[in-house]
Amino acid sequence: MSRVRPFGRLRPRSRTHVLPGFGLTMGFTVLYLSLIVLIPLSAVFLKAASLSAGELWQILSHRRVLASLEVTFYTSFAAALLNAVFGFLVAWVLVRYRFPGRRLVDGLIDIPFALPTAVAGIALTTIYSENGWIGRYLAPLGIKTAFSPLGIIIALTFIGLPFVVRTLQPVLEELEKELEEAAASLGATRWTIFRRVLLPELIPPLLTGFALAFARSLGEYGSVVFISGNMPMKTEIAPLLIMTKLEQFDYAGATAIAGLMLLLSFLLILTINLLQWRTSRRMLPR
Repeated sequence: MSRVRPFGRLRPRSRTHVLPGFGLTMGFTVLYLSLIVLIPLSAVFLKAASLSAGELWQILSHRRVLASLEVTFYTSFAAALLNAVFGFLVAWVLVRYRFPGRRLVDGLIDIPFALPTAVAGIALTTIYSENGWIGRYLAPLGIKTAFSPLGIIIALTFIGLPFVVRTLQPVLEELEKELEEAAASLGATRWTIFRRVLLPELIPPLLTGFALAFARSLGEYGSVVFISGNMPMKTEIAPLLIMTKLEQFDYAGATAIAGLMLLLSFLLILTINLLQWRTSRRMLPR
């Protein structure tokens, strides 16, 4: 006869982890981020900090620098805005509809990730130049695409589209269609269903995709350098000006511009993330 143990306090099982403990993994995380991200960025700011306030102001207030920053930021913003609109439509079609070639279209979205940016820039320049497949029809209308700010926006839209689509797709797939059907059964119109049921769930990922596309566009070089024409004060972008200063061995000027771009980009992305956080909190049911 087996002896039954009296009921007592059970000892909690020790939790097993696949990876090592927090201290070791956190140490590797900090080391990796330091080597790949923090130390290079710190080097940029330290090199820029070696300049005096007067020298820094003289570099950053130069007309050519201000013009390149203006072109970079407004074309990046315009491209990210276009991607937010049309990327939403593309993601909606890929998730909500079934049609022949859907998987092929879905795979084409990732081409900007795999295609070298210089190849993309050459292809876009060939297509949108005055003698190109599309540019020849736009030139008689007075629309200049290649070697203009519009060409820069086209290139930045091309490389930023996957960020918006891939951010929205998982959220659209997880949306419950029963909520839409329930709203429709209660007499809600399509616009009301979109505005009251779908939009609150889609605004946070849409803002995230916009921020990612915007941040990616700010540092883009390869796809823009060919189609922009690189005309100072007109179509010269900040990354190209940084490369020009590096070729001229003006390391202080290059790091000053790079540091300013990093700071402005960080502030803009932080602002967008704060807006996203406030929007998501406001959309939560009370």
